[in-house]
Amino acid sequence: MIQGPLAGLRVLDLGTVVAGPFAATLLADFGAEVIKVEIPGRGDTLRQLGPIKNGASLWFAADARGKKSITLDLRRPAGRELLLRLAGCADALVENFIPGTLDGWGLDGATLRAANPHLIIYRASGFGQTGPYRRQPGYDRVGLAFGGLWHITGMPEGEPVRPGTSLADYLTGTFGAFGLMMALYHRDARGGAAQEIDASLFESVFRVMEHTVTDYDQTGAVRGRTGNAGPAVPSGGFRTADGRWAAIVVAEDRMYGRLMRAIGREDLATDPRYVHAPGRTLDREPIERAIRDWVAAHDLAQVQAVLGAAEVPVAASSTVADAFIDPQFAAREAVITVDDPILGPLRMQGITPKLSATPGAVMRGAPLLGEHNHEVYSGLLGLGAADIAALRADGVI
Repeated sequence: MIQGPLAGLRVLDLGTVVAGPFAATLLADFGAEVIKVEIPGRGDTLRQLGPIKNGASLWFAADARGKKSITLDLRRPAGRELLLRLAGCADALVENFIPGTLDGWGLDGATLRAANPHLIIYRASGFGQTGPYRRQPGYDRVGLAFGGLWHITGMPEGEPVRPGTSLADYLTGTFGAFGLMMALYHRDARGGAAQEIDASLFESVFRVMEHTVTDYDQTGAVRGRTGNAGPAVPSGGFRTADGRWAAIVVAEDRMYGRLMRAIGREDLATDPRYVHAPGRTLDREPIERAIRDWVAAHDLAQVQAVLGAAEVPVAASSTVADAFIDPQFAAREAVITVDDPILGPLRMQGITPKLSATPGAVMRGAPLLGEHNHEVYSGLLGLGAADIAALRADGVI
């Protein structure tokens, strides 16, 4: 059985929905034992979101893969004591409550650290653990808006447009996994102290805003919406004769020449106004109009063949149905099949990145609510059957 590079690492996932739990999922993909702690009776909110089939959330099925699930009411004194016992035998704890929530339940950082001085704590929130907005709730769209990405997404004269996925949540979870690995390295390889990781939705978005901040600092420019126009010219989405969309982007001068010659526009390839990138950015419309006209006269396969032969970056705007049959997705195992306890064999996103010596693997599908109560409470904490039954009867688990 593939163990993964993080085998032996134990993580308590107290998070809900995405920004916290996704960080733990990424660690589970590479072998960490992730114990998902859920409220009795209803569990993670994500269990009720997204498309539902056979009573199961297809979103939860993808994002909670590889984890174990226990139920535990952290608001109850007995729940708090059990959580502290679990923290005592864990490497890391993940949470994304509104800052101060755990403190109010008697599970502040000092208390958790007293239970386990080596515990690393990852906290995700909308606005961070400090600052005047720290107590404000923040979901994905709030992070996108406050972080600045929403303002620059969409067509110039239209309203701001949400990206198609919960990007702020997933960015924060990804940065969170990165932060956890740095903290673990500092603790285990460098002999340093355990620490807390403070991640916010808005800062995760703000960090990937390209040149927006430095441009404003130096020139005062406030970046706005530019639709599909990118910093490289030409670039954008171009509609083919068979109604598909092709993404084409050129950043290098020699590549620009190859593109123009491939579409039969030697005049634009050699026009002194356009042979260098700065000139193309000053007057992009004639260039991109020529590409639009050429693409519109050819079907997608022809566009890809011609531009591929010319070594010009081009890709179809893929649907998820395309991904299921595309040979590149198959070669990379970008779509894998996981055995889900409710849905059976279920295809979902594969493991990324690829590690040559210690690759990741999805060891199990998303857990049933409380599926691992006996394994964790009996096997890990040593509780007897009567104790577990009493906790269940009292609504603690």
